[in-house]
Amino acid sequence: MAFKLHGIKLRDRKTTEGMPSVRIPVPETVTIPTSMHIGKPVTPVVKVGDLVKVGTLIAEDATALSAPVYSSISGKVSKITEITISNGNVVQAIVIQSDGEMTVDENIKKPEINSKDDLISAIKKSGMVGLGGAGFPTYAKFTSGKPIETLLINGAECEPFITSDSTTMVERADDIKTAIESLVKYFEVKEVVLGIEKGKGEAIRKMEELASQIPNMKVKILPKIYPQGGEKVLVYHSTGKVIPVGKLPIDVGCVVINCSTMAGIGKYILTGMPLVERCITVDGGAVKEPKIVIAPVGTPLKCLFDFCGGFKEEPFSVLYGGPMMGISVPDTSVPVLKQTNAILALTEKETHVPKETNCIRCGTCVTNCPFGISAPAITKAYKAKDAEAAIKAGAELCMECGCCSYNCPANRPLVQTNKLAKALVRDYRAKEAK
Repeated sequence: MAFKLHGIKLRDRKTTEGMPSVRIPVPETVTIPTSMHIGKPVTPVVKVGDLVKVGTLIAEDATALSAPVYSSISGKVSKITEITISNGNVVQAIVIQSDGEMTVDENIKKPEINSKDDLISAIKKSGMVGLGGAGFPTYAKFTSGKPIETLLINGAECEPFITSDSTTMVERADDIKTAIESLVKYFEVKEVVLGIEKGKGEAIRKMEELASQIPNMKVKILPKIYPQGGEKVLVYHSTGKVIPVGKLPIDVGCVVINCSTMAGIGKYILTGMPLVERCITVDGGAVKEPKIVIAPVGTPLKCLFDFCGGFKEEPFSVLYGGPMMGISVPDTSVPVLKQTNAILALTEKETHVPKETNCIRCGTCVTNCPFGISAPAITKAYKAKDAEAAIKAGAELCMECGCCSYNCPANRPLVQTNKLAKALVRDYRAKEAK
């Protein structure tokens, strides 16, 4: 497949760029889902009435693709309930009532790492998942047995509003360095590349300073174009390698890790503290005082918005993530998840969607798609329930970035239809495999 620098230029709207992160007050309660990752939900290992501390293991499943879950505050387990999470699934959640102390679990200790297997085990025990939004258990990226030629660190952060990754690169360069050095040592990585969009001044300076201290590491300054942070796009623009359809980055010798994920790995290696908090951009036209906050996993979104002065006006839409690929939430009682990098409260003006009209065959969607996919061809295949035609049209390549819908002059719901077409293809392939 031949790639070109397709994509779109978006207005940054990064109000919080350059702001230091600030820690929110300890919430009264946290609600921590047992599924904040791609894979099997984990099983609670605590019961109602148990006392827990920061870093106490509260749910795990050692036998499946998953990530353990830890308490983000100290206090008492008040309830084990069910909640609907952002992907629509109903999962168990552990509700913890805070004691206000934030006492750290006495079992927290620096892991002993002397081999590749030790490092993989440490990454798994850390509870780390992809913090760029996907939530894939990070340890699983290192279990293929295939050689890693390039460790590619994703610092692109191409969506409007979001600045939490940039802030992490500025504030936690030492943690990122520790993770890089450990992965290079035990996986014999040939090169380290950090891809970052131009214009991120202090983050670029920090990462270039870091690269000067690590052999065979370089910082790749990328054009400001969305979706620069998409995995296939980032691999191509940072290394020149093309990931074939149905393949993973490791199939071309790459492992792609988000920069905040790297910081989390480094912190666990240095301290033994698992993933219990997130650096989150709180922004949007309805927010009085946009900030970058540090919040415990499970904190109700309302606590973050309140910490930022509340709302200037009633938000029309509240999102996990950015405006392009973010997921709308029903209300602000939903919790911060491991993979929450931003929450946005948008006004009606910011979320206005014009009326849909007929496709005029202008080709704008194809021109702006990072992979040159024909959304109309996928739509036609989906409406005909023709999975083979959807495959031929490139439905499986779609990363659901929204470039097609964003630019469509007819305001067609192209990315939504592409999602449905991908589900059609998955069902077809599952039946063919039987």
